[in-house]
Amino acid sequence: MTARRPTPRRRSRARKRKQAYTGGEVLLGVVVIGWLAAGLLQWLTDHPWVLPLVLLTAGAGAFLRFRLRVRGKDRRRLQMNSLRYPMTRLDQLHHRQFEHAIRDLMLRDGCPDAVQVGGAGDNGADVKATDPFGRRWVIQCKHRRAGLDGAAVGTPDLHVLNGTGRPVHKGDVIVLVTNGRFTKPATDFAKSQRLHLVDRHTLAAWAGGSRPLWELLRAVPPPSSPSGVT
Repeated sequence: MTARRPTPRRRSRARKRKQAYTGGEVLLGVVVIGWLAAGLLQWLTDHPWVLPLVLLTAGAGAFLRFRLRVRGKDRRRLQMNSLRYPMTRLDQLHHRQFEHAIRDLMLRDGCPDAVQVGGAGDNGADVKATDPFGRRWVIQCKHRRAGLDGAAVGTPDLHVLNGTGRPVHKGDVIVLVTNGRFTKPATDFAKSQRLHLVDRHTLAAWAGGSRPLWELLRAVPPPSSPSGVT
C-alpha cells in the first residue's frame, strides 16, 4: 500500500506556518538588538568618558601598528642594502636557491620588481628586473657545484637565451651568470650578439661588494629615458 501524499491545501498551510515562524524569529531578533542598542546608548550616556577612551586606545593601536610596519620595512631595507654573498656560500646553494640569490642582489641594487621566474617553461629566463634607469634585465643562471672546476657554460645555453631574451622577454640587458666559467666559443658568441656574461670573478665582485651589476659590466645599454629614471 502506498503512503498518502499531503494535499496541496495542507502543504500551503504548512508553508504559511513556517513563514510565520521565520518572521517571528526575525522580529524577535530586531527587538533584542534594539533593546541592546538602547541599553548601550544609555550606558554610554551615563559614562561619557568611555567613548573618548575607546577612540584614543584605537588610535594609539593604529599608530603603533603603523610604526611597527615602518620599522619593519626600514629593517628589511637595511638588511637588503648590506646583503653580501661569499662565493663559498653561493657554491653550496641549490640551483633554485642560486636564482633567488641573484634576484636578491638585483633587489639590493635598487630593482624593486626583481623576481625569480626560473622553472619549467621559463623560456631561458630565471630572473627578471627593471633597474633604476628603466632598463629591463633578463638573467639566466647556471650554477656549478664545483665552481671553476665544474663544466664550462657553452654556446647552447646562450643560443636559448639569445633567442628569447629580447623577442620574448622584451629585455634591454640580456645576461647569463654563473659561479663557474665560460668556454671561448661562448664568450665570442656573447660578444657578437650583445649578450653579457657574468663569470665567477665578476660574480664575486658583485655579490661580495656594494656596486650594482651595471657598473661592473661593459657596454650596458644607456638608460631608457633621458633623465635616467622612468
